[in-house]
Amino acid sequence: MTSGAGHAESGHDPYREWLRTRLGQELGLPGAEAAIQGAVQRRGWPALRTLGPRDVVAVLQDVYSGLRQTIGDARADSWLQGTTVDLAEYAQTVPVPVQLSAAGPLAPEPTPAPLRWGRRAHDLPLLLARANAEIAARNLAAVRADATLRGLAGTAEWDVQAAVAEVRRWETEEMLGSLRADQSRVEVADAVAAAVAQAEWLRLHVRELQAEEQGGQSVGAQLAHARLTLTQLDAFLEAFLPLIDADDADLPLSSPQARLDRAFFSLEVPLNPAVLRARHALKLAQWRAEAEPTAAPAVMHAQQILTAAETEARAQLEATLQSARTAQARFMPLWQQVGALEERLKVLGQRGGDPLSLARVRLDWRQARAAARVQAHLLEQATRLLEALADGSEHLQ
Repeated sequence: MTSGAGHAESGHDPYREWLRTRLGQELGLPGAEAAIQGAVQRRGWPALRTLGPRDVVAVLQDVYSGLRQTIGDARADSWLQGTTVDLAEYAQTVPVPVQLSAAGPLAPEPTPAPLRWGRRAHDLPLLLARANAEIAARNLAAVRADATLRGLAGTAEWDVQAAVAEVRRWETEEMLGSLRADQSRVEVADAVAAAVAQAEWLRLHVRELQAEEQGGQSVGAQLAHARLTLTQLDAFLEAFLPLIDADDADLPLSSPQARLDRAFFSLEVPLNPAVLRARHALKLAQWRAEAEPTAAPAVMHAQQILTAAETEARAQLEATLQSARTAQARFMPLWQQVGALEERLKVLGQRGGDPLSLARVRLDWRQARAAARVQAHLLEQATRLLEALADGSEHLQ
């Protein structure tokens, strides 16, 4: 735990206080306050917005960009890693501040009431999670209003944070579903474009083989196979060409650069929905044990459950990171291959290369682009998942 954490716990905006203290070590307190206010203004946040872990990460990224210019990349990277780990440790002890609003209907939804039970099945978990988050918030309000239960307020705050994290989990599932659908559309367009390029090359190849056969060469088997493949490709294109937007296959293929060191994603463990739920259960068991000593064994059991949840969350984090690292490692040689093929196409065009050679290189280029796009999409899915689950503080504002 870093210095200043004790003061933060007693403040109305503990993560802002933690951030001010932590940045003060590098920038001085005036510089820290200026960095926070600058981040607030750039992002259009309300001036009195209560900060959560995600907001802190955004400010840290701003400061990191400045430190790279003053102390160099290596020292700035080390600072950001250490600070992120400290933030993750802080998040284990201090829940995101909850600002309650007036109670309304549970999990209001924009669709008409008669359609409620006709909704798609995958929408229902999100509706349930939102209702549970609203119930947890109402429970916290009741605890704060009851003098005899006021000591339970901290525990109830963990309950709210766990419920909101579950909402974010299902919202993330929805986001990833939409992302995969968009990516699949582009990947199908890539496959169709590659098939078009292959069909173009095959037609030229068939003509070449026909000329060789007429010249007396024994190429009958090759010619028959080429014609069969071309027939299959034409059938494929007849079915799929009307279904895609050809421009999707020409969308820019940019080189994804992702920082995939585990330390930069330390918040994923303490803010994992299962970990937050287990931490709330532990806090509740500790509160009960204070009033009823016979309940003490339940505290040990709750601690074991929390430890198991943290272990599972770390394994999930590492699996997601490894998936991203694998996709990035597979992408880079494909990206280089695409660049080399683009250069070769340019040279062949300038030198008046024969149509068959141009068609062959164009096919290789399309296939390499399609393969690279798949890996880029896998990397984007992993990084978007890591970013989305880090915090749900906006739901608590």
